Amino acid sequence: MKDFQDIDAHLEDWSALGSTHDFSAILIGNGASRAIWEDFAYDSLFENARTVEEKPLSASELSVFDALQTRSFEQALGALKTTSRVNKALAVSSAAPRNRYYAIKEALINTIHAVHIPWRLVQPSTLAAINGELARYPTVFTSNYDLLNYWAILHAPGIDDLFRGAEACFDLRDTRTDATRILYLHGGLHLVRNLDGTARKLPSTDSTLLSSFAINNTLKTLDDVPLFVSEGSVQEKLKTIRSSDYLSYCYAQLLNHQGALCVFGHELGTQDSHLVDAIRHARPSTLAISVSGRSEGFIRQQKRRYSQLFDGTGVALKFYAARTHALGNSALSVPVET
Repeated sequence: MKDFQDIDAHLEDWSALGSTHDFSAILIGNGASRAIWEDFAYDSLFENARTVEEKPLSASELSVFDALQTRSFEQALGALKTTSRVNKALAVSSAAPRNRYYAIKEALINTIHAVHIPWRLVQPSTLAAINGELARYPTVFTSNYDLLNYWAILHAPGIDDLFRGAEACFDLRDTRTDATRILYLHGGLHLVRNLDGTARKLPSTDSTLLSSFAINNTLKTLDDVPLFVSEGSVQEKLKTIRSSDYLSYCYAQLLNHQGALCVFGHELGTQDSHLVDAIRHARPSTLAISVSGRSEGFIRQQKRRYSQLFDGTGVALKFYAARTHALGNSALSVPVET
């Protein structure tokens, strides 16, 4: 084990670092969303759903999460959907699981509305800036499930999310593309799980749908379970990832990534150790990590932690100031409404 005590507080400028290395992918975390909308700083969507002003999770809904020993909305909703269908097949009343399903889904939607940036506040210039930066990389990995990247790739052509055909479905047999591809490692609010476990994208034909959130459509039917990994233990996250062909594909792409990798706005904390494991397995030639410069002591601490995470991999680590990256531009920040 190396001695990391003599690490300095120097951070490189992204414009210089990006021009001297050929980064084949970027991994985006919650810091990218927070740079635009500070309310994305919430610690737990589940805890927010317990206290949201409009129709929070009740004791009945909370008992479902407790019984399943999970904090994952996707797992809770999936289990209730299956239970309702089985009960119906056995001529047993399916009212209770069906009602809990709709109640949990409504609490989830209300919680998202409470923390998500409204569509009406997003400037076209912001979407253009995000789109332009993402299009610089052959592959975009993101663990964010909010709608910012989704809105950005709708703003202009050139980024392929691999959801194709009339039904906008993901097909493992059809993943080739010459365009920048964006892979949602933890799913997204605009993605749903079909009954057979496959994934599809909700339609987005006009701004009215976007302004009311694509996820609102999922309240209308029992079949549509939102496909996103919100929280829980690493084991829970991996369980959800393995249960989806789309999420498994995205994770496998990170596991086998080749070339230099840029990381922006991602803590790579213990809650995302599965992503750290994937990067360690991939062993990118260069790993450039953004650091928000608060103080020299904090910068040293972060650089030391990242160095320890990837010690022994042979990966060349670079650290740059987050504010110098296009996604960290303060001009993109939207003041949170009170």
